[in-house]
Amino acid sequence: MLPTITLRNIGTAAIVVGLLVALLTLGTSTDRPFVLAVLLVLVGTGLRLEAAIRARNVRPHDAGH
Repeated sequence: MLPTITLRNIGTAAIVVGLLVALLTLGTSTDRPFVLAVLLVLVGTGLRLEAAIRARNVRPHDAGH
């Protein structure tokens, strides 16, 4: 269960950081920060999906109950 919680937290942090990068660099004329922001959001979404799939596949006796 611990890897699932960790993946979920890292995924959430990546999404938040990606959105902050996009928000803070709205006034720039270059597209580089937005590419980084998109990559962070995509990686964060992927980690959150993987955590959800792992949490669904964990059996009750595997979770330490």
